[in-house]
Amino acid sequence: MPPRPVRPARAAQTVALAALLLAAGTACGSGDQQPPTARVAPQSPAGDRIGTLSIRTAQGPRACTASVVQSPRRNLLVTAAHCVQSRRIGLLDGLVFTPGYRNGYSPYGSWPVQSITVDPRWSAGNDPEYDVAFVTVRPVAGREVEDAVGGNPLGTDQGFDQPVSVTGYPNERDEPITCSVRTRAQSRTQERFDCSGYSDGTSGSPWVTPAGAVIGVIGGYQEGGESPGTSYSITFDGRVAELYRRATS
Repeated sequence: MPPRPVRPARAAQTVALAALLLAAGTACGSGDQQPPTARVAPQSPAGDRIGTLSIRTAQGPRACTASVVQSPRRNLLVTAAHCVQSRRIGLLDGLVFTPGYRNGYSPYGSWPVQSITVDPRWSAGNDPEYDVAFVTVRPVAGREVEDAVGGNPLGTDQGFDQPVSVTGYPNERDEPITCSVRTRAQSRTQERFDCSGYSDGTSGSPWVTPAGAVIGVIGGYQEGGESPGTSYSITFDGRVAELYRRATS
């Protein structure tokens, strides 16, 4: 585990990655009502846009979850910034993205990470208000990742109280989990949802609306949370729109 005494980490926890991936657990929801529990995600073409970030191969140490978003070059992922960079270690090298990974099977292969775009305020101080990253991947056999699996549009300025499905890869499982929930305000610039099961490895999991737009990723406040019952994201607003513009320009 990373050397944080109170909370478990949400990203991968190998000896090589522990110093970097101080990722998020999820914090307990308030009130007496128990949150729902995530279930195994059924396989679907839309679900195959989500995959694992791991080191060198699909079976290598896992870092986090990421997903394909629509972009002009058709090669862009979104995840949490703490999954790919920390102030102490810098950018994490050797990452590959494996969309649709399930039970040891990689239906589309693995796509090597080419470049990572994070906000300078994350780079300078790991500011949780900027815990999101856009990641470009190299083509495989001349094909871009969005051509292989499609991509979700990026949604910004959607407000709170939005229905979303959140799909991600806990490190202890070999298939993704999912939960359908509503977003809630954590602060003016951070939001949350309550559903149990989002443990190590689920940082970066996309928050997808019924229309297919990604309006959040697990991260932000407490790097995603302190226990598996509640997860956080920065609000996808002008900060994220500007970062997307930088990543695609």
